[in-house]
Parts: sequence; C-alpha cells; structure tokens
Amino acid sequence: MKASILVLPGDGIGQEVTEQAVEALRAVSGNEFATDLDQGLIGGASIDSHGVAIRPDVLDKARSADAILLGAVGGPKWDDPRASVRPEQALFALRKSLGLFANLRPVRVLPELIEASTLKRAVIEGVDLVVVRELTGGIYFGQPSERRNGANGREAVDTMPYDEGEVRRLMRAAFELARLRKKKVASVDKANVLSTSRLWREVAGEVAGEYPDVAFEHVLIDAMAMHLIRRPRDFDVIATENLFGDILTDEAAMLSGSMGLLPSASLGDEKNRFGKPRGLYEPIHGSAPDIAGKVKANPLATILSVALMLRHSFGREQEAEHIEQAVSRVLAEGWRTPDIAEPGGKTVGTVEMGGLVVEALRG
Repeated sequence: MKASILVLPGDGIGQEVTEQAVEALRAVSGNEFATDLDQGLIGGASIDSHGVAIRPDVLDKARSADAILLGAVGGPKWDDPRASVRPEQALFALRKSLGLFANLRPVRVLPELIEASTLKRAVIEGVDLVVVRELTGGIYFGQPSERRNGANGREAVDTMPYDEGEVRRLMRAAFELARLRKKKVASVDKANVLSTSRLWREVAGEVAGEYPDVAFEHVLIDAMAMHLIRRPRDFDVIATENLFGDILTDEAAMLSGSMGLLPSASLGDEKNRFGKPRGLYEPIHGSAPDIAGKVKANPLATILSVALMLRHSFGREQEAEHIEQAVSRVLAEGWRTPDIAEPGGKTVGTVEMGGLVVEALRG
C-alpha cells in the first residue's frame, strides 16, 4: 500500500523549501515504503487563483490523504487587515476539518549549531524539549472576533474560549509523549488573570493525577518566557494553549539558532490507512517574503518535518532517523544557509542545502 501524501507548498519560501523536502522524502522511499504524492493550492496562491484560501476539493484531498506536508502561507500582498479572505484561513480550515488539536514542536539544540544561537553554550547545550500547543481552540477561533464602532470610536474584540474536553485531550497527548521521553510535563497558563487559564490549570491538574509516573508543574506564561532563555534544559514537554504556544515556540526557535531549523507535527485522534494519526507537517516559520525567490531559505525545518511525518503518521522510525542523521551530517561538515552562516564558513542556498541532504541520504 502506497502512502498517500498531499503536498501544499503555499506561498513565498514555502514553495522553495517544500520542493527540497519532497526530494528528501523520495530519497528514503522505495519498495518497503512507497509514496503517492499529490499537490494543491493553499493560502495566497489559492486566493489569487480561486478567490478563497482553500477550496473544498483541496480539503477533501486532505481528508483522504494519509498525511499532509505544508510549506507556508501569507505575504504582504494579502495582508490587508480589512480583507474578508486571508491566507491564514486555510490553516484554520485544515486544523478544524481534520481535528488536528495537538501541535508538536520539538526544539533540539544540535551540537554542530551551538554557536549559531545568540545564547551562551552553558545555557543551551543539551537542550531537548517539545512544546505541545493546543491548535483548534482559544482566541484564534473564538467568537465574536470583530472590529466595530463604539462610544470612543473604533474598537475590536477577540474571544478566548476553552472547554474542559479541549484541555483534557491536549494534556493527555502531552503526558503520553512525556512517557516516551524524560517523564516531565510543564503546563503553561495565565491563571492569575484569565478565567480560561484557571480552567486550564484545574483540568491539567486532574489529568496529571492519571499519570503519577510523570513529574508535573504549573508555570505562568510570563515566567516560562523567562525560563526558556534562562534555564531551557530543565524542561522536557511543555503543554499550553494556542496563543501562548504560538509565541513560546518562536522564542524557543532561537535556542537552536533559527526558525529555519524547527519542524512541527499537527495531530488529532483520526487514524489514516496505516492505523497512525493523520497529521499535517510543516516548518514553524512563515513565508518570509523578504527572501522569497532569492533561493536563500533554509529547507532543513521542512525536511525535518518529513522525518516527523515518517515517524508519527507511518511508523517508519528507521527512515525518520535516516533523515535526521543526514541533516546532522551535513551540518557537521560545516554547510550552512545564510540564517545560520558563520563568517568565512561554507554558505549555500536552498537548493544546494537540500541537495546535500539528499546526497547524504543516498551515500
């Protein structure tokens, strides 16, 4: 049975880095693991062609695929805040339609890239954590969310709802992951201010009682923002709601040196034809319109997202490790894209970096 994978390159550098990730996927595919790839338009590219961020037929393809590989969406062309159609709507539609409620964002500082970080070696050496971000609730989906005219002129409102079921399933995903790692979970909230966070803290504590073998702590979001920079090695699995997870993982990307290095996996309860979670895999970075078309983008986060896909949606641990080891080998040889380049080092572009990884995979 061939693995059915839908590729959604998206906008900007999404198209460039996805192309390299597909080549890496092909390099590890073969008789034991065959793939059937399809493509679709999403985000700004879909708006330009069809007037919507994602068409129903692309959503149907996503629902029937075993896994989805996504590049990035958005850019200045579609950034009008008054627009009724925006590229990000495609992401929300995919997450909701596929029930992808848990976003796993691993942050691992590779020994070869310690000097790429702006932080001291003593702080970041050995960092290996995962942020588990709730993905289908919270302020990004709450209603009302609107601009309006009020007594003092223009005003706006966003709503941040959560129910205990949403919190419980996310926390259980975090604890199950922690059992496979260092058995530590930190739940992040703002319980001293927000009602949703007080509910989050209450339910998280209840779920923690189901996992007595896992160490557990509550951490306020502002404290966690500080701890990630001051003592990131102390953390294993960090579980949090949608908005906080979005912000924390961009911060955590700087531990590794660049957002161009961090992959992600969005998972739900629904299984694919292989009996594994039907997931959506993408780098955590955006479309980077300032470097789009310049072939300077780092494709490693997208290539590493393929490794996550192989591991979580297909149970192909050997192939996943093969990709991760190939990336480490290329970096150990000193090759760098501009975002992690060192003075006088061996700097290459998007296509060259992707080619080096593929060469390492086939070598």
